[in-house]
Amino acid sequence: ITPGFDTFKELIRFSISNDLYSKKALERASSICITCISLIRYIGYKIAIEKEIPFVVLGMTPGQAPISTSIFKTNAGMIKRMQNAIFQPLYNCLKDNINPYFLEERHFMRENKLPYSINPLAFTNYDEENILSVAKKFGWIKPDDTDANSTNCLLNSFANQIHIKKYGFHPYAYEIAELVRNGCLNREEGIRRLREPFPSEQIELARKKLEIF
Repeated sequence: ITPGFDTFKELIRFSISNDLYSKKALERASSICITCISLIRYIGYKIAIEKEIPFVVLGMTPGQAPISTSIFKTNAGMIKRMQNAIFQPLYNCLKDNINPYFLEERHFMRENKLPYSINPLAFTNYDEENILSVAKKFGWIKPDDTDANSTNCLLNSFANQIHIKKYGFHPYAYEIAELVRNGCLNREEGIRRLREPFPSEQIELARKKLEIF
């Protein structure tokens, strides 16, 4: 379902060394994040269509997904346009080897099987402290090897550092500003997250695994 690590490594390295995405897209996320989450999104759509699963649920925060995108029925034209903006740049890296991770014409032809896209965090009462406290009741423990803006991604600090060096601003600034405006996060906490130093050991680990020196 997902790319092997060598393939993933090649895509991430390509995302760092090339200008793949629009300036608008890069306002909200780093190039590394766009590549990674796009693979997740379109692999998810592909599985949903093939298995006739009616919903694809994404974990976007209110700062990442506006309320207008919280629930909508996908259609072939919309997904084609969205996918093409990602597929074409990555095709330049892997050529036909990228095809298994994206939708093909046979998927678009199944218009009546295209899923709903749902972002439940965009329309629920988003409270991070409450979310974390509930997760802890089920035995979840926040890892100590990620930065302030992630609970699971070992590439996040490295991706953020690359983005800031290249564009001069934090890729989470847009999301955090939206969370503050929506009352989901206080301003002081938002500023703290943007200013918190990245864990150097995590960045070095990412460099080593990606073979970037």
